[in-house]
Amino acid sequence: MSALTGTRHLVRLLLRRDRLLLPLWVLVLAALPMTYAASYFELFPTAAERAAYLEGTARNPSIVALLGPAYGDSVGGLTAQRSGFLLLIVALASLLTVIRHTRTEEEAGRRELLGGSVLGRHAGLTAALLVTYAADLVLGLLTAAGLVSTGLPVGGSLAYGLVTVLTGVVFATLGGLAAQLTETAGGGRGIGLAGLGAAFGLRLAGDTAGNDWPSWLSPLGWAARVRPYEGERWWVLVLPLAATVLLAVLAYPISIRRDLGAGVLPPRLGPAGAGGALSGPFGLAWRLHRGQILWWSVGFGLLGLILGGAAEAAGRSVEGSPRMEEIVARLGGASGMADAYLGVTLSLAGLAAAGYGIQAALRMRAEEAAGHAEPVLATGTRRSTWLLSHVTFALLGPVVVLAVTGLATGVTYGLSTGDVPRQLGRMLAAGLAQVPAAWVLAGLAVLLYGLLPRLASAAWVVLAVCVLLGQLGAVLELDQWLLDVSPFTHTPQVLRATWTPTPLYVLTALAVTLATAGLLTFRRRDLPALDPR
Repeated sequence: MSALTGTRHLVRLLLRRDRLLLPLWVLVLAALPMTYAASYFELFPTAAERAAYLEGTARNPSIVALLGPAYGDSVGGLTAQRSGFLLLIVALASLLTVIRHTRTEEEAGRRELLGGSVLGRHAGLTAALLVTYAADLVLGLLTAAGLVSTGLPVGGSLAYGLVTVLTGVVFATLGGLAAQLTETAGGGRGIGLAGLGAAFGLRLAGDTAGNDWPSWLSPLGWAARVRPYEGERWWVLVLPLAATVLLAVLAYPISIRRDLGAGVLPPRLGPAGAGGALSGPFGLAWRLHRGQILWWSVGFGLLGLILGGAAEAAGRSVEGSPRMEEIVARLGGASGMADAYLGVTLSLAGLAAAGYGIQAALRMRAEEAAGHAEPVLATGTRRSTWLLSHVTFALLGPVVVLAVTGLATGVTYGLSTGDVPRQLGRMLAAGLAQVPAAWVLAGLAVLLYGLLPRLASAAWVVLAVCVLLGQLGAVLELDQWLLDVSPFTHTPQVLRATWTPTPLYVLTALAVTLATAGLLTFRRRDLPALDPR
């Protein structure tokens, strides 16, 4: 039997399981660069306007830290820079997809069941990589086609499309390697995210320090140095290809030599006896969720520092563009432009925080599928208490993450305006205003888990729809009733002079209703130890 026997059937299985989530993130990420290009064509139609924008905004250190360098003032060059942060999302999605289809399946016991059939040892890893590579390829092709449709040159569009593909491929392969190193999906995600964080840190250090050699050590840095639309350097694409081969050469031998369910790195042994904090379900839930809250807070704190530092440059981006000056005049001047920029970016942070809420809520599903919930519930712990212990962190996490983001944003923006105390309060309020909308999606995840546990992951699809409506709704001129489907449509812009808190009360009540319905349905359904699929 070949080591790849059964790969084709596994690919079909993975495509069926991801038939909703995979097309959604591919379509959303493919459409965004096209909208950026269309915006630049409209707002900066002349070379002089684009040159002023480049010098006043695109080369601001905070903008470069977040998005990457801009190598020219063409619409294509500015679009490539503006889309730089999307490459980080492509890398993250590719990495997590591979880990979910490898180590998560193995940890849940499904890989062992499939291994009892005619299935080669390399089939699982190969199928996960092929599905993710195919998604990245489709994403790159759609991205290139969308950019060409806006009037950008074919060569630069193809270069950016290839950059997108190869960035996803490198980090998908990194995810395949990370999945071989530990015996838990959480450990694999931790290693993969650490690698992604290191790549982003190297890219940031190289792009902002004036000496770009650290960027040449990062796959995210390689992406920018292909220089789409600004004298493409095609030879740089050899670097991600070589990195992919190297990571695969490391991952495949490990997948054969290690035992099923084990990893290369030995598990860390815990203490012989449990501490007093683990005497109840809330202590156990804190132990399970504390690492995620910590790292999400650290990551969003750093993001907030960058966003706040870039806000002043956003206010100056009007210089030289009559269209932008007209828009900013309606917003209340350059300070109004900065507030509008911060409102949009904090809204995006709210969408990401909703992802944390969904992830924390679905931890209950993971505990149930792994057989960890039944031993806890076999004690005197009530079902409602166990569920509430996890729901507490699904609701508390977005509060912490968005508060940290708002405070960090307020610090750097306040330093740039010379009024730190005022901006701290304003940005904290703007960050926390996103919390009720994030709670709605977390409450939906709780309801799906309690009512239809097999479909609990559909909460991610709802989040993807909210992202799609928020980013592309106005561009596609969708009807308002459709935009209103997203709870983030109703979040008030608290940075404006006048706003009403009523939507926050309504969204909070809706989130409580969804979570309560999830609790009631969970108390009445059976509790299987394993996923019945």
